[in-house]
Amino acid sequence: MDLGIKGRRALVCASSKGLGRGCAMALAAEGVHVTLTARGAEALAKTAAEIRKAYPGVEVNEVAGDITTPEGRAAALKACPNPDILINNAGGPPPGDFRTFTRDDWIKALDANMLTPIELIKATVDGMIARKFGRIVNITSAAVKAPIDVLGLSNGARSGLTGFVAGIARKTVRDNVTINGLLPGPFNTDRIRNVCEGQAKVEGVSTEEIMKKRASENPAGRFGEPEEFGQACTFLCGANSGFITGQNILLDGGAFPGTM
Repeated sequence: MDLGIKGRRALVCASSKGLGRGCAMALAAEGVHVTLTARGAEALAKTAAEIRKAYPGVEVNEVAGDITTPEGRAAALKACPNPDILINNAGGPPPGDFRTFTRDDWIKALDANMLTPIELIKATVDGMIARKFGRIVNITSAAVKAPIDVLGLSNGARSGLTGFVAGIARKTVRDNVTINGLLPGPFNTDRIRNVCEGQAKVEGVSTEEIMKKRASENPAGRFGEPEEFGQACTFLCGANSGFITGQNILLDGGAFPGTM
């Protein structure tokens, strides 16, 4: 299926590993030129090299830095000043009891998972409007739809971003600029392994046991894979996806039990 975005340019945040990498690979497969960002230069260079090898006709830029800082965002936008596609992504804040969260914890979570995406949208959306094409996808969390008590920092910050986008997505779509959210549930990434490692230590069992148990509890009987997440993201970026905006789409294997 040709999504009609060959030759477009994408800025994909936190794309050296996991879901961001899955999105970058899927976009490159459609002929999109990609600028990758991540804090870890080594993993970033490895992913960039893999994309160049797999898709030699695609331009790949890599920017090592922290996208949640003004300096990191400036470097990313210097490398990709006029993206047609923006994939907002950043690691989630740590879990914990809300009673222990300090003001600094909240500010850090808001900076990373709400204000950074807003700043990147602000920096790029007017150019998209002028060109009459733009696709913005915010990678948030299934916890926006079904909040988890120990993920209070994530619930709050990502829900704030979701509320902000709900308003502007109805304005930009008139100029063929869409803004949507993808809400991942349990995916086979470093983050879920880290969570399972912590649980394993508490329960005195192996990480593999916890991961197997968590996967079996999902209606799909497994974790999602970053590659399938990337395909869903890339579909939202397609030329013919201009009538989808302001939506928050769950990718959770059916874990959320509701209909809305």
